[in-house]
Amino acid sequence: MQTTKKLSKTTKEMKAPIVPAVKSRASRSQWAEVWLRLKKSKAAMLGLTMLIILLLTAIFANYIAPYSYSEQNLTMTREAPGATYTTTNEAGEEITRRYILGTDHNGRDILSRIIYGARTSIQVGFIAIAFAVVIGGAIGSIAGYYGGRLDNLIMRCIDVLLAIPPILLAIAIVSAFGGSLVNVMIAIGIGNTPRMARLVRGSVMSVRENEYIESAKALGASDARIIFNEIIPNALAPIIVQGTLNVASAIIAAAGLSYIGLGAPPPTPEWGSMLSSGQNYIRTAWWMSVFPGLAIFITVLSLNLLGDGLRDALDPRLKQ
Repeated sequence: MQTTKKLSKTTKEMKAPIVPAVKSRASRSQWAEVWLRLKKSKAAMLGLTMLIILLLTAIFANYIAPYSYSEQNLTMTREAPGATYTTTNEAGEEITRRYILGTDHNGRDILSRIIYGARTSIQVGFIAIAFAVVIGGAIGSIAGYYGGRLDNLIMRCIDVLLAIPPILLAIAIVSAFGGSLVNVMIAIGIGNTPRMARLVRGSVMSVRENEYIESAKALGASDARIIFNEIIPNALAPIIVQGTLNVASAIIAAAGLSYIGLGAPPPTPEWGSMLSSGQNYIRTAWWMSVFPGLAIFITVLSLNLLGDGLRDALDPRLKQ
């Protein structure tokens, strides 16, 4: 009888529903946790949304812009926003053109040039900072990992470069090699390299003494393998945050170089050159300067909001 009860009890236990295991918070990957924290920040998500819209605008500028950025209509120079122009095509049909944001002194559509200018400015910002991250990351990793005299020598050279404001260094480089889009990207990248090298060095030094680094050394891993596979992946957080914020400063620097005539040559659409050409007509054609300035403001704001959100999301002190 007792055996029957035990069998019955065992059978009930076997028939009991199996509750699926709940995925614990600890089992989530580090980047999944970062994304969850980032989504909680409304400001960061606003910045990310704005940045995605700007990126899509830059990529599909050919399809979004109503007119070519270099197309001139000399009968419609410095026309106010909303101006229209009616003409006839070869078939004798009337065609009405509307300039939503007005025209510049050469009769070019401001909206089209701003849209194409997004491609130029974003390209310069991201490529220049990518250059700084790669070169500065390599220099900072070597200095932080090996330390000693090599670190001391590299850091003294970095200190010399840090004494020169990045925009002045960029002006000197572009003035020496000529104004072009490539030279602007290289100049801004070089100007941001010293700060990125110092940041990476500090991040590498903070993790190089950890136990898993010592274990990798004991297993015979090469220095390059340890740096690229163990150290850099664990020191990415401050690099990502600073890189995002530096893209904003790079876009402002590119606009500044174009403003003083050292940027991309005309008729390349660039927000800084649009500001420069509009300054002479600020009283009679304010839209030539205001709308490109707003484009720079919105782009920089989106990157700063995203950068601040990433900084909070990647801060290990926020982990629960």
